[in-house]
Amino acid sequence: MPFEPDAENELVVECRAPEDRFGGIHDTDRVPVERSVPGIWWGVDVTGQPDPFVVDVDLRPRATAEGATIDAAVEVYASESLDDRLTLTTKPAGHRRGRGMMDRASVSAAAGERAVVEKSIDVRDPSLWWPRGMGRQHRYEVRAKLGDAARTSTTGIATVEGTDAGGLRVNGEDVPVRGVALTDAAVADVDRAAEVNANLVRAHAHALPEAVYDACDEAGLLVWQDLPLTGPGVFDIARGQEVAERLVGTYAHHPSLAAVGVHDEPTDTFAERVGSGLVDRLRFRYRVWRSGYDRGAAAEVAEAVPDGVAVYPVVGEPGTDPDAAALYPGWDYGGVDDLQWVRERYDLDGAVGEFGAGSLPEGVDPAEAGEEGGPDLAGFDRAKHDAVVGSDDPAASQAYQAELVRGVAERLRTDGVPVAVANALRDAGDAGMGVYARDGTPKDAVESLATAFEPVQAFLVGASAGECDVVVANDAPETISGTVTWEAGDESGEVEATVDAGDRAVVDTIDVPGSASSVELSVRVGDASVENVYRL
Repeated sequence: MPFEPDAENELVVECRAPEDRFGGIHDTDRVPVERSVPGIWWGVDVTGQPDPFVVDVDLRPRATAEGATIDAAVEVYASESLDDRLTLTTKPAGHRRGRGMMDRASVSAAAGERAVVEKSIDVRDPSLWWPRGMGRQHRYEVRAKLGDAARTSTTGIATVEGTDAGGLRVNGEDVPVRGVALTDAAVADVDRAAEVNANLVRAHAHALPEAVYDACDEAGLLVWQDLPLTGPGVFDIARGQEVAERLVGTYAHHPSLAAVGVHDEPTDTFAERVGSGLVDRLRFRYRVWRSGYDRGAAAEVAEAVPDGVAVYPVVGEPGTDPDAAALYPGWDYGGVDDLQWVRERYDLDGAVGEFGAGSLPEGVDPAEAGEEGGPDLAGFDRAKHDAVVGSDDPAASQAYQAELVRGVAERLRTDGVPVAVANALRDAGDAGMGVYARDGTPKDAVESLATAFEPVQAFLVGASAGECDVVVANDAPETISGTVTWEAGDESGEVEATVDAGDRAVVDTIDVPGSASSVELSVRVGDASVENVYRL
């Protein structure tokens, strides 16, 4: 805000913890204390500006019948009365070459007042922004100039809507979503998400920094933005509606913004792990039956989310009637093989907003937690980990996580789930659900998730001795035709396969010999080849 500085000035930044339910994941024990609310994590810059100066250039892109329009709202400040003309220049961003478009608008303000100039900029034959793997990430820069003052903002043109099946449609095309959840996001996480072949990041119950959105725009990663609302408990609907409107309003100029989640994990049905036997299944059903949840409040908040993004009012466990399911077979209950019956029994055939397992990075000893200088295990459920891994050995821990994450991801893809989001990309503490450690070091699950998330990949369903189906998933935007080869012990074969865009198909059924120790699959399309190896 404008002020007259003295020769020396003191800048005080104050941060208060929310007094309501909207502290999000940073108001839970899933992040370290130093990252919890209240906290000041982002920088504050103080810069001198000419008078008058352009305070902000807010952009709202929208598709029209004639092409597209960028609605610009330019905020201007002047210490003296102002009556002038503002120049707006619009051109392709980055290294793209193209003719710029120039518009002008009148601006007037009394001394010391802020004026907002609104101007609609028509973009003929617009170049659309696409998610990675679906097309290029075209963007536009809009530069507002008033005298010696200028400010530039960037946006992209894309339409997003939800589908009846719980998926996402971008620019009229269905996008099979392979996502990862961010617990404590950093710009470098965008590259990490791309490394595991994700095309979406979910801001898990917190708002992403603007710089992360910018990186997602550039990389072609869709963003699923949660409200900072997680865990059991009632909340103020009006406050939720206000937060939803402000979140979308803040990030609407980013073409990567694709979806909004309202209430995350409203029940804690599986605070303690359930096994996989017959009695455990009965216990599972009883717990779900007891965990009542009224989704009415979340639905009301969802109605306030502005148009232009998909909405997932509830992301929750079985029994919450979720719009996107939180499924943790092999961690909260049973094993990977329990995924199918849970989804069938509770009609969870739509989006999956989270799945995964925790693990220990190298050098982390849980026994030292709580000691001075010991590891911070925020976000790590030691009891569940010990129940499924049975060891504090990081190698065994990471091996279990890698196998489980791969198994669930593959089954969701072969079943044609429209959205599958692994939780999480990176640990918030010194151990956790991330496939990367807190410092960005890859765990074993990075490779397994990247393999399962290959846009075009061959999967062996129920990998074991005997007859198994080979399924090819094609998340590419066009039909593929290629050769699928397999090798199991002394047996091998190949088959020609054609799979439509965004589809998956059983291309072969193979008989895996009992003597085989592994099965190797390969899909070759043109000069490109992708492999998938199963250890039996």
